[in-house]
Amino acid sequence: MRGLILDYGGVLTDHEQGEEPPLVGALRAARRHGLRTALLSNADGRWSPPPEWADLFDAVVTSGEAGWAKPDERIYLLTARRLGLTPADCVFVDDLAVNVRGAAAAGMVGVHHRTPAETLAELHILLGI
Repeated sequence: MRGLILDYGGVLTDHEQGEEPPLVGALRAARRHGLRTALLSNADGRWSPPPEWADLFDAVVTSGEAGWAKPDERIYLLTARRLGLTPADCVFVDDLAVNVRGAAAAGMVGVHHRTPAETLAELHILLGI
């Protein structure tokens, strides 16, 4: 695996008030290990990460900008392309099972986010981070 793609709402927003989201730490670890990273969200229009996260993503893809929404296979393929990777090189994390199934149909490894601890354990197994 050479890429990590995360959803925003329900994944990066899964944290206690005032603390850094645990999955932001996973993004930082992925970057240190040379992985390409992306944010894929069904947000309307263009979305930019908070300034303190700007260096965490090689690509940011939103459904409003792309014209397709998860779980449409095309948005996953576009995200992989923007990372310069094949879908088979990517792990995708989302809190909605339908979106994880869409990523798997596009050829990615899907991780269904339920809790930060479970997702971090899964990413450790898949990516060694």
